[in-house]
Amino acid sequence: MYDGDHFHLMARYNRWMNRKLYAVCAEMSDVQRKRDLGAFFRSIHGTLNHLLYGDMAWMARFTGNPVDVDLDSELFAEFGALRDARARKDREIVDWADALDPDWLAAPFEYTSKVDGSTRLLPAWVLVDHMFNHQTHHRGQVTTLIKQLGHEPGVTDLPWLPELEAER
Repeated sequence: MYDGDHFHLMARYNRWMNRKLYAVCAEMSDVQRKRDLGAFFRSIHGTLNHLLYGDMAWMARFTGNPVDVDLDSELFAEFGALRDARARKDREIVDWADALDPDWLAAPFEYTSKVDGSTRLLPAWVLVDHMFNHQTHHRGQVTTLIKQLGHEPGVTDLPWLPELEAER
Protein backbone atom coordinates (compact mmCIF):
# COMPACT_ATOMS: atom_id res chain seq x y z
CA MET A 1 0.00 0.00 0.00
CA TYR A 2 1.17 3.52 -0.77
CA ASP A 3 2.74 5.16 2.29
CA GLY A 4 2.15 8.84 1.55
CA ASP A 5 5.73 9.99 0.98
CA HIS A 6 4.56 11.65 -2.22
CA PHE A 7 2.28 13.94 -0.25
CA HIS A 8 5.04 14.72 2.23
CA LEU A 9 7.16 15.83 -0.75
CA MET A 10 4.35 17.80 -2.38
CA ALA A 11 3.57 19.68 0.84
CA ARG A 12 7.18 20.82 1.04
CA TYR A 13 7.26 21.73 -2.64
CA ASN A 14 4.06 23.76 -2.18
CA ARG A 15 5.58 25.67 0.75
CA TRP A 16 8.86 26.32 -1.10
CA MET A 17 7.15 27.57 -4.23
CA ASN A 18 4.75 29.80 -2.30
CA ARG A 19 7.67 31.36 -0.42
CA LYS A 20 9.48 32.01 -3.71
CA LEU A 21 6.46 33.50 -5.47
CA TYR A 22 5.39 35.64 -2.53
CA ALA A 23 8.95 36.99 -2.23
CA VAL A 24 8.84 38.11 -5.88
CA CYS A 25 5.34 39.51 -5.45
CA ALA A 26 6.44 41.48 -2.38
CA GLU A 27 8.76 43.44 -4.67
CA MET A 28 5.81 44.54 -6.82
CA SER A 29 3.43 47.35 -6.18
CA ASP A 30 -0.11 46.60 -5.10
CA VAL A 31 -1.24 48.03 -8.44
CA GLN A 32 0.92 45.50 -10.31
CA ARG A 33 -0.25 42.56 -8.20
CA LYS A 34 -3.90 43.52 -8.67
CA ARG A 35 -3.71 44.47 -12.36
CA ASP A 36 -6.20 42.52 -14.48
CA LEU A 37 -4.00 40.55 -16.87
CA GLY A 38 -6.81 38.45 -18.32
CA ALA A 39 -6.12 35.38 -16.19
CA PHE A 40 -8.92 33.16 -14.95
CA PHE A 41 -8.78 34.95 -11.58
CA ARG A 42 -7.83 38.19 -13.35
CA SER A 43 -4.66 39.15 -11.48
CA ILE A 44 -1.75 37.79 -9.51
CA HIS A 45 -3.51 38.84 -6.31
CA GLY A 46 -6.76 37.21 -7.41
CA THR A 47 -4.99 33.97 -8.28
CA LEU A 48 -3.05 33.93 -4.99
CA ASN A 49 -6.35 34.44 -3.14
CA HIS A 50 -7.91 31.56 -5.08
CA LEU A 51 -4.98 29.29 -4.29
CA LEU A 52 -5.40 29.99 -0.59
CA TYR A 53 -9.16 29.48 -0.87
CA GLY A 54 -8.65 26.08 -2.51
CA ASP A 55 -6.25 24.94 0.19
CA MET A 56 -8.58 26.20 2.91
CA ALA A 57 -11.52 24.33 1.37
CA TRP A 58 -9.69 21.04 0.89
CA MET A 59 -7.98 21.11 4.28
CA ALA A 60 -11.32 21.89 5.93
CA ARG A 61 -12.80 18.81 4.27
CA PHE A 62 -9.84 16.60 5.11
CA THR A 63 -9.59 17.68 8.75
CA GLY A 64 -13.32 18.00 9.43
CA ASN A 65 -12.91 21.65 10.47
CA PRO A 66 -15.32 23.46 8.15
CA VAL A 67 -14.76 26.99 6.93
CA ASP A 68 -17.49 29.18 5.56
CA VAL A 69 -15.78 30.82 2.62
CA ASP A 70 -17.33 31.62 -0.73
CA LEU A 71 -15.66 30.30 -3.88
CA ASP A 72 -15.34 33.78 -5.37
CA SER A 73 -14.38 35.58 -2.17
CA GLU A 74 -11.40 37.85 -1.92
CA LEU A 75 -10.01 36.43 1.30
CA PHE A 76 -7.51 39.23 1.85
CA ALA A 77 -7.33 42.58 0.06
CA GLU A 78 -4.02 43.44 1.73
CA PHE A 79 -0.98 41.55 0.44
CA GLY A 80 0.76 41.24 3.82
CA ALA A 81 -2.30 39.62 5.39
CA LEU A 82 -2.60 37.25 2.41
CA ARG A 83 1.09 36.34 2.70
CA ASP A 84 0.80 35.67 6.44
CA ALA A 85 -2.30 33.50 5.95
CA ARG A 86 -0.53 31.61 3.16
CA ALA A 87 2.46 30.87 5.41
CA ARG A 88 0.17 29.61 8.19
CA LYS A 89 -1.75 27.38 5.76
CA ASP A 90 1.48 25.99 4.33
CA ARG A 91 2.69 25.04 7.82
CA GLU A 92 -0.65 23.36 8.45
CA ILE A 93 -0.44 21.41 5.18
CA VAL A 94 3.12 20.23 5.89
CA ASP A 95 2.19 19.09 9.41
CA TRP A 96 -0.94 17.37 8.12
CA ALA A 97 0.93 15.62 5.29
CA ASP A 98 3.55 14.38 7.74
CA ALA A 99 0.81 12.61 9.72
CA LEU A 100 -1.14 11.08 6.83
CA ASP A 101 -2.37 7.56 7.47
CA PRO A 102 -2.18 5.13 4.52
CA ASP A 103 -5.49 3.58 5.57
CA TRP A 104 -7.18 7.00 5.51
CA LEU A 105 -5.68 7.71 2.09
CA ALA A 106 -7.07 4.42 0.71
CA ALA A 107 -10.54 4.87 2.21
CA PRO A 108 -13.49 6.36 0.33
CA PHE A 109 -14.00 10.07 0.95
CA GLU A 110 -17.24 11.87 0.23
CA TYR A 111 -17.46 15.59 -0.40
CA THR A 112 -19.77 18.09 -2.02
CA SER A 113 -18.21 20.41 -4.56
CA LYS A 114 -18.62 24.15 -4.17
CA VAL A 115 -18.06 24.44 -7.92
CA ASP A 116 -21.05 22.44 -9.15
CA GLY A 117 -22.83 21.25 -5.99
CA SER A 118 -22.27 17.58 -6.86
CA THR A 119 -21.46 15.05 -4.19
CA ARG A 120 -18.64 12.68 -5.06
CA LEU A 121 -17.18 9.60 -3.41
CA LEU A 122 -13.54 8.89 -4.28
CA PRO A 123 -10.52 7.44 -2.51
CA ALA A 124 -9.04 10.13 -0.28
CA TRP A 125 -5.66 9.89 -2.02
CA VAL A 126 -7.25 11.05 -5.29
CA LEU A 127 -8.58 14.18 -3.60
CA VAL A 128 -5.31 14.89 -1.80
CA ASP A 129 -3.52 14.53 -5.12
CA HIS A 130 -6.05 16.93 -6.63
CA MET A 131 -5.32 19.53 -3.93
CA PHE A 132 -1.62 19.46 -4.78
CA ASN A 133 -2.30 19.41 -8.52
CA HIS A 134 -4.61 22.43 -8.13
CA GLN A 135 -1.82 24.32 -6.38
CA THR A 136 0.68 23.55 -9.12
CA HIS A 137 -1.77 24.46 -11.87
CA HIS A 138 -2.54 27.90 -10.47
CA ARG A 139 1.04 28.63 -9.40
CA GLY A 140 1.96 28.04 -13.03
CA GLN A 141 -0.48 30.79 -13.93
CA VAL A 142 1.07 33.07 -11.30
CA THR A 143 4.57 32.50 -12.67
CA THR A 144 3.34 33.43 -16.14
CA LEU A 145 1.72 36.62 -14.83
CA ILE A 146 4.89 37.48 -12.91
CA LYS A 147 6.94 37.08 -16.10
CA GLN A 148 4.44 39.22 -18.04
CA LEU A 149 5.09 42.02 -15.57
CA GLY A 150 8.85 41.72 -16.11
CA HIS A 151 9.78 39.89 -12.92
CA GLU A 152 11.65 36.61 -12.60
CA PRO A 153 10.23 33.81 -10.43
CA GLY A 154 13.32 31.64 -10.82
CA VAL A 155 13.40 27.89 -11.23
CA THR A 156 10.14 26.17 -10.31
CA ASP A 157 10.98 22.53 -10.97
CA LEU A 158 10.55 19.97 -8.22
CA PRO A 159 14.12 18.61 -8.44
CA TRP A 160 15.36 22.06 -7.30
CA LEU A 161 13.52 21.83 -3.98
CA PRO A 162 16.29 22.74 -1.51
CA GLU A 163 15.48 19.78 0.74
CA LEU A 164 16.23 17.41 -2.15
CA GLU A 165 19.49 19.21 -2.84
CA ALA A 166 20.51 18.69 0.79
CA GLU A 167 19.87 14.94 0.49
CA ARG A 168 22.36 14.51 -2.38
